[in-house]
Amino acid sequence: MTASRDPDRLLERAGVSGNPDRDQHFLVDERVLDRLPTHLPADVDRSHVLEIGGGTGALTDRLLATCDRVTTIERDPALAEFLRREFDAEIDAGRLTVVHGDALDVTLPDATASVSNLPYGVSSEIAFRLLPLGIPTVLMFQREFAERMAAASGSDEYGRLSVSAGHYADIEVVEPVPPTAFSPPPAVESAIVRTTPRDPDYAVDDEAFFLRFVKALFTQRRKTLRNAVRNTAHISGLADPDAVVAAADESLMSRRAGDVTPDEFAALATLAADVGRGDDDD
Repeated sequence: MTASRDPDRLLERAGVSGNPDRDQHFLVDERVLDRLPTHLPADVDRSHVLEIGGGTGALTDRLLATCDRVTTIERDPALAEFLRREFDAEIDAGRLTVVHGDALDVTLPDATASVSNLPYGVSSEIAFRLLPLGIPTVLMFQREFAERMAAASGSDEYGRLSVSAGHYADIEVVEPVPPTAFSPPPAVESAIVRTTPRDPDYAVDDEAFFLRFVKALFTQRRKTLRNAVRNTAHISGLADPDAVVAAADESLMSRRAGDVTPDEFAALATLAADVGRGDDDD
């Protein structure tokens, strides 16, 4: 099957033009739209693909041409109704489900992959709903966000986002996308990111504490870890940060968060949980 719907004609039929104030930037470049599904690895299970932000259905059309079944979530009631009219045959055939609702609140389906042009204002929150599902994704982000998501330790872009996303998956920036690919054009460059789920090469006993601990330390990324651990106990939930500093390796405590690898963060978080959380922590 091949996609048959022109993105500009879809905008006309839907009677919309996009609204930057509502974080509405419709992807209309057919070349980018055609490539988006191809960024999923060839061996990925395409039996049920989730799309966040169906819009006028330009990407939905491409997903239906390359996948067995699609669920699209759209928060705008008028656009959700338009999708139901535009794709009534595909819905009747059981190949498309349109969910009206906020992707941050609705129950996500049991999908095998996700390909989405995310609304940028909530892209981080949506990404971290998808990543723990352990499914492959191809997602559109602001380019700066995408590069931080994929950054390696020691680079300028490396931060809490890099460690947190990398905890769940391998992250790759696979294609830059210019503002002209959208209607209306956003004020920023965009990029397509592929995430491939895998277990991290380290172990943590308490994932929630690990992620909270990393978040805390990166709020003080210009400080040494010694000072960052002490200054952010109210964020990480440590009852005795001095005990963590005393028990940790001195050379590690002299470094800054941006130079610490994910496995080193994991080891430090395990130590912090053991000696610094107190008896009343979960």
